[in-house]
Amino acid sequence: MFSFVSPKRLVLSGVIVLFALLVGVAAVSAAEVTVTDSWGREVSIPEKVTRVICSGSGCLRYLVYLQGQDLAVAVDDMEKSRSMFESRPYYLAHPELKDKPLFGEFRGFDNPELIVALDPAPQVIFKVNGKMGHDPVELQNKTGIPVIILEYGQLGIGKKEMDETLLLMGRVIGKEQRAREVIAFFDGIIEDLAKRTADIPEGERPSCYIGGVAFKGPHGMTSTEPAYPPFMFVKAGNIAADPTRKASEQLQQSTFSTESLVSMDPDKLFVDLSTLQGGAEVNALNQLRTEAPYRVLSAVEKGEIYGVLPYNWYSQNHGSILADAYFIGKVLYPERFEDVDPVEKADEIYTFLVGKPVFDRMNEGFGSMVFKKIDL
Repeated sequence: MFSFVSPKRLVLSGVIVLFALLVGVAAVSAAEVTVTDSWGREVSIPEKVTRVICSGSGCLRYLVYLQGQDLAVAVDDMEKSRSMFESRPYYLAHPELKDKPLFGEFRGFDNPELIVALDPAPQVIFKVNGKMGHDPVELQNKTGIPVIILEYGQLGIGKKEMDETLLLMGRVIGKEQRAREVIAFFDGIIEDLAKRTADIPEGERPSCYIGGVAFKGPHGMTSTEPAYPPFMFVKAGNIAADPTRKASEQLQQSTFSTESLVSMDPDKLFVDLSTLQGGAEVNALNQLRTEAPYRVLSAVEKGEIYGVLPYNWYSQNHGSILADAYFIGKVLYPERFEDVDPVEKADEIYTFLVGKPVFDRMNEGFGSMVFKKIDL
C-alpha cells in the first residue's frame, strides 16, 4: 500500500541521517591522535594501538623493555637467526618472537610487500635509525601504515634521546607508566654505581683496558672503545681514553695499537667475549695466549684477565652494560662492591628489563667465562 510521506518529514529524516554521518566522521577522527617523532614529523596514528612492528637495530628490545612484545605481529630476520653465541637478553627471554612472520631484513631493510601482506596488519611501524635501511617516509607511503622514527640513544651520553624514545613508544602503545619505570630503573642503577666510585682518587684507580670489543662482528685484542660505558660508570682508568677529548667524541669502537697497549701496560685486562666468534687470528684470547707482544703484559703474567658480556649486539643491550659495570667495579674496587654478586645483579637487571633471568644461558654460550678470571 502506498504511504504518503510529507516533505517536512523527508527533510527531518535527511537532517537526522546527515547528523548521524557527521557524528560517525567525528568518531573516526576522535579515534586518531597525532604524535611527533624524532625527525619532527607529525604522524597520525590510531588512538589505541595494539599491533606494531619494530624495524632497525634494537627497536624490538625497547618494545620488550616496555612489556609490549605481544603487540609485535612480525619480526625482521635477525630475530630468526640461530647461533651458538647469543647475547641479546630480550631474544633469550622471549623465544616466541622468532616464530612470528617475517617483514624484512635486519638493520632496517624492510620489505613493503611483506608488510602489506601481514595478517593481522600492524597499525604502526616503529623505526630506529631512520637513515639506515628502507627510507621511512617512502615506507609509509608504500604501505599506508604510519611510521614513527625513533632515536635509539645510549645509557650515558645520549640518554635524553633514549628516554624520549621510551616515553614516545610507551605513549603510543599505552605503556607510558612502564616507560617511566624503566627510565627510573636505569637512573637508579647509574646513581648507585656513581655513589660507589665517585670519591676514589684518580691515583688509586687501577689502570685497565677492554679488548675484543664487538662492532658489526667479532674483533681481536686491539678493538676497544675509548668511552667504554661500563668503565665510565665506575670511573675506571681506561688507558685507551684520550684525556684531551670529550667522551662524546670517543663513543665509537676504535683500534688501539699493540705497541701502545704494551707500552702503557695496564693493571687489568678485560675481554669482550664476542671475540670468541672470530677465527684464530681475530680471537683476543688466542692472541693473548700465543702472540709474543702480549705475553709480556703484566696482566697476562699475573693472570689479571677477565671476561665480560658483549653489549653491542644488534645495538646496545643496556642491561648488559650495567651488569658488566658491576662486575668490573667489583674487580677494580672489591671493597666498594663487597655486597654485590655480579651474577645475581645481572639477573636482577634482566628480570626487570626482559622478564626473565638469562645470565646462565648467555654464559654457557661464551664458554662459562663471563664474569670470571680467565686462565690462558
